[in-house]
Amino acid sequence: MDFHNYLTEGIPKQTQAKQPGMEGEMTPQPIFEDESYKGSGKLTGKVALITGGDSGIGRAVAVGYAKEGAHVAIVYLDEHEDAEFTKRRVEQEGVQCITISGDITEESFCVGCVERTVAELGGLDILVNNAAEQHPVNDLRELSDAQLKRTFATNFYSYVYFTKAALDYLQPGSAIINTSSINAYRGNVSLIDYTSTKGAVTAFTRSMAQSLAPQHIRVNSVAPGPIWTPLIPASFDEEKVAKFGLQTLMGRTGQPSELVGAYVLLASNDSSYMTGQAIHINGGDYLSS
Repeated sequence: MDFHNYLTEGIPKQTQAKQPGMEGEMTPQPIFEDESYKGSGKLTGKVALITGGDSGIGRAVAVGYAKEGAHVAIVYLDEHEDAEFTKRRVEQEGVQCITISGDITEESFCVGCVERTVAELGGLDILVNNAAEQHPVNDLRELSDAQLKRTFATNFYSYVYFTKAALDYLQPGSAIINTSSINAYRGNVSLIDYTSTKGAVTAFTRSMAQSLAPQHIRVNSVAPGPIWTPLIPASFDEEKVAKFGLQTLMGRTGQPSELVGAYVLLASNDSSYMTGQAIHINGGDYLSS
């Protein structure tokens, strides 16, 4: 797919009132699938659990994994329409897909998701910790204790909960992939708590890579830049949304489908000598700042 001229004029003004946002309400719709992408069986018979798998990057990864032959469990909050759409698309690839709705800030729910995945899909080989929320503030003094705790609970504690629960089932050759962010490496003036959680995710990834290397379980991360997902109109006002991604060297926002290759790489044997690493996909944004 040719993205060279896509959204270089900016995104139409829009906003959503509730996080994590609905993909079906976005204009234009995010590109979650490159129809020219043909799977080659790299994940045949594997089972993947993806948090935030209903939309955005999670949806793109779910479809990409399905094309590579993996069965998929999608964990999401309450965006049922988005989740059912993703489930139908995944199942069109001839694999199984289950959807699990609930609050990942609760450890008992995370444990239950892992157990249900194993029970219904026959195991667990790939864990993708991807769900997140973000709430801009203009001054640290505006950051409430409730927001700070909620952001860390969603963006970081859940990664710990899911990883801990998955360790009882992952086998040599299994992979854990954590979604970090460009913000962990450059900071963000208005996303202080969100950025801090992504820094924690990066450190957690490196620590778990060392911890699990003797068990031959790989732990890596992907650090996206400005990607057009439901979290964007659900986080920012319409003026910021309209300018989203235009500051990159490529002059546009990225699409969820443009991250699929990295997540497939890290889930498959193609990355058998990679652990503790981060793949940066940001349109040159890191260089342009």
